[in-house]
Amino acid sequence: MAEVAVVTGANSGIGRATAIHLAKQGMRVLGTVRSEGKAEKLNAMAKQAGASVELVVMDVASDESVQRGFEEIHARAGRVDHLVNNAGVGGNAVAEECTVALYHDVMNVNLYGAVRCIHAVLPQMRARRSGTIVNVSSVVGKIAAIGQQPYFTSKWALEGMSEGLAQEVAPFGIRVAIVEPGLTKSAIFAKNIDGPNKTGAYDAHYRRLFQFYAVGIANATDPFEVGAVVHRAITTREPQLRYAVSWGAREMIEGRARMSDREWIALGAIEDDTAYYDAFEKHFGVRIHP
Repeated sequence: MAEVAVVTGANSGIGRATAIHLAKQGMRVLGTVRSEGKAEKLNAMAKQAGASVELVVMDVASDESVQRGFEEIHARAGRVDHLVNNAGVGGNAVAEECTVALYHDVMNVNLYGAVRCIHAVLPQMRARRSGTIVNVSSVVGKIAAIGQQPYFTSKWALEGMSEGLAQEVAPFGIRVAIVEPGLTKSAIFAKNIDGPNKTGAYDAHYRRLFQFYAVGIANATDPFEVGAVVHRAITTREPQLRYAVSWGAREMIEGRARMSDREWIALGAIEDDTAYYDAFEKHFGVRIHP
């Protein structure tokens, strides 16, 4: 019997690539989408790859939708061996200009959405004493990226929840993995192009954010790389908690770990853009100059 994997946010980017990749490896994959009508590309890519991804309509931001979705999944598949919490949204703002509503909206998908899905699968996994939960975080789950307060706050919270969860479920034979992509080809960037800049005081912050995006998008890696890492996290005999993947991820995560807090704050205090980009490259080994 094929192992059953659920991939949330399977309609595009990393979720779509992961769903197709896992299906190609012989798993029975159920991919959640908010609308079947927008899944044409997923269906076409899966068919071209010779893979089958079953669609389940679900909005991870809704308690009721997640409950209905997993009731359908359990009715159709009988079990969930592997949950990949991939569904996510972006969000740009500095703290002063980030409303509580925006923090809530991003957290409701990126953190609470994952928690809703975990609640739906964990009792069965615990009873079977097996299963894998893969939470797709981001490089900004380890770095407070400039101008992205709601996004990195949600991903830091996801990382903390995941780290605690890994200890909690270890006695039951359940594996937890955190995947931390850098810049990956995904529709999330096309949808994440606004910066509120309400006060005008943070021009440099948003300018540097979008310069990072511009370079990152030009160098963004294939989302199927992330799908392969998710598969490895599920199947490896030498599991680890965190997996960095895609452009810039390992360099920036390791660079931030080497920096002192004094150096981190000093980076933010640099007023000249060129000097900022030089310092960024020095610390992280990633060139983001125009």
